[in-house]
Amino acid sequence: MTRIRPFHPGDEPALAEICVKTADAGADATGVLDDDDLWAEIFVLPYVARHPDFAFVVEAEDGRVVGYIVSAPDTAAFEAWFETQWWPRHAVRWPQPGEEDSRQAGILRYAYARRGAGEQPFGEAYPAHLHIDLLPEAQGMGLGRQLIARLELALRSAGVRGLHLVASAENTGAIAFYPRVGFEPLASPEGTQAFGKVL
Repeated sequence: MTRIRPFHPGDEPALAEICVKTADAGADATGVLDDDDLWAEIFVLPYVARHPDFAFVVEAEDGRVVGYIVSAPDTAAFEAWFETQWWPRHAVRWPQPGEEDSRQAGILRYAYARRGAGEQPFGEAYPAHLHIDLLPEAQGMGLGRQLIARLELALRSAGVRGLHLVASAENTGAIAFYPRVGFEPLASPEGTQAFGKVL
């Protein structure tokens, strides 16, 4: 029997592995970049470092963590922290890329140019954002829906008025899923699909 529980310190290696195993539009991204560690240092670990109270995990019967949801309740504040405190410590390992056109260079450019919620047309109405990932063995059992409900309860309790996320346009499973849990499609940059939900 799987269960959903709050994030605990020590879960980070499992979260990093799940992030890599689901980072390629929901598929395994192992080997897609020159350095697999990069995915988690952008898309999951800063969230549990900054906002552990808005992170929940799926624990399998054998104790393994097989899924998670993480969130920033104030995207603009989170992005400012990411830019000034989290990302600078990675500059030696992952310097700003030059002109090269690779998947890793594109992700690094994103990391070096993070934008706050106020710069997105939906940032004011939906100030929080989330990332959610489940290993294939944990999919199709309603756990994604349960994780989102648990996060929404925590965000509402903290007085957060809206939640958004941005999925890759290639992630057809995610794009089909979010409207089923109450998210509305939003105008989105090319290659992505954003969703928002009033809490």
